[in-house]
Amino acid sequence: MAARVSGDTYDRLVDLLYQGALEQQPWQNALPALREALDSQVASLVLRPPSESDRGVILNSVRSPGKGAGGPLADPNDWEVTAYREQFFSLDPFVNLPPDKVIALADILPDSELMTSDYYLHYLEPIGVFRILGVDTVEPGGMVARLRFSRGRSEPAFANRDRQLLGRLAPHLRRALQIYARLQRTTSERDVYAGAVDGLSVATIILDEQARLLNSNAMASTLLEEADGLSLRGRHLHIAARETNQALQQAVTAIIQAQQRGEPGVVRALRIPRSAGRSDLGLVVRPVPAPGRGEGQSSPCVAVFISDPDLRESASRQTLGELFGLTPAEANLAILLARGLSLAEVSDAQNISPHTARAQLKAIFAKTGVSRQAELVRLVLKSVASLG
Repeated sequence: MAARVSGDTYDRLVDLLYQGALEQQPWQNALPALREALDSQVASLVLRPPSESDRGVILNSVRSPGKGAGGPLADPNDWEVTAYREQFFSLDPFVNLPPDKVIALADILPDSELMTSDYYLHYLEPIGVFRILGVDTVEPGGMVARLRFSRGRSEPAFANRDRQLLGRLAPHLRRALQIYARLQRTTSERDVYAGAVDGLSVATIILDEQARLLNSNAMASTLLEEADGLSLRGRHLHIAARETNQALQQAVTAIIQAQQRGEPGVVRALRIPRSAGRSDLGLVVRPVPAPGRGEGQSSPCVAVFISDPDLRESASRQTLGELFGLTPAEANLAILLARGLSLAEVSDAQNISPHTARAQLKAIFAKTGVSRQAELVRLVLKSVASLG
């Protein structure tokens, strides 16, 4: 069945792609949703191809017998992954695709040739895979992601609508990959969450294994100094609202204990009331993958991300500029359109000619990979820029 997705479903897929770059297990929610949207048996994301000396990083979402969309990613030690990693990666003909171009396996290898190949006879056929649709994308630093969708021989070939959907999502995957790569390349976890994320205009606090403040970026430091709803007591975070503070302490304790047991921690989201006239703060608490540390050194353990709606507009403008390469004028135009103004109203508000406004909008389309104003508004409202 060809992919038919509503605007809301498309927006959700875009959301999940950006969210996946920040998840403890990357794209753990995006892959099942993408697999369902393209009605595939398997959705795979290869973040680092295997080699003779490297196991690589391969994430799989496999359709359950009931064709449900949810569930965790497949075990990386399943035969399908280990066999590919250890034996068949060198035989795979469907690699090194032109960046951001959606291609089906049948486009480069006719079915008759595929069915006589060792790769099919010894790997694809045993796991029930015959049709594959994919796209490769490369972020500026050189990290490559290979996204693949697979169907069985009895299932229909991927239709043009499937290709079009994947083509629309590819630019978002590339930008999400850029965020992921930026985090991965940071050598220190405290730099990852308090340095790299600082560039995304997100207030960030890092706590150590005793829940003490280890680091905070500039935005978080300002919020703590204001002490309006959220403050420090000693080196520990404290929320003025009693029940919310208890929930915060419980979440932090649970994450620390899970890390000590070598288990994944749970992400928690809270709202922090502030004084009259000010919007509530949004707060997300999540584990930091703990690196090795020297004797006596504190280790990053918990990351706290804080969103201040009162600062959202300026932060979103900065984030849009950084993520999509927009000039300040272009970012401002995109924000105003997202607020519901027409292009004519934007040109009046900015005291620019309609011709200049149209030229800026055309440049924004080229840089963001969208082609319609409605898509641009959804991108601004739904993408990672809303973290600001």
